[in-house]
Amino acid sequence: MEQDQEMLVRARRMRGSPTDAEARLWRCLRAGRMRAYKFRRQQPIGRFVVDFACMRCKLVIELDGGQHLDRLDQDLQRTGWLRSQGFEMIRFWNDDALLRTDVVLEEILRVLEGCGSR
Repeated sequence: MEQDQEMLVRARRMRGSPTDAEARLWRCLRAGRMRAYKFRRQQPIGRFVVDFACMRCKLVIELDGGQHLDRLDQDLQRTGWLRSQGFEMIRFWNDDALLRTDVVLEEILRVLEGCGSR
């Protein structure tokens, strides 16, 4: 229970200081703007806090900066655990979210529209 509370505090803190890429993508995903799919940001799932999650479709979206090049093993473990819990995960580089937002949104929508067939 204590760990759950720590995760919530951490998630709240992360919501208060998003990266530029997270802020841009959140403006597009929030309030059902993605064809009424509801997203949560900085969502605790197990021992992880994910950038964005559509709980209905069990879709996790992660935005990665350059620091993730040094954390490939950790990211693989995280992805494996989330998949073992039934989540699908898609990752985008921060630059893509900032400079090719439309392409990122098209990919997210493509995955969302397929969520009923999983």
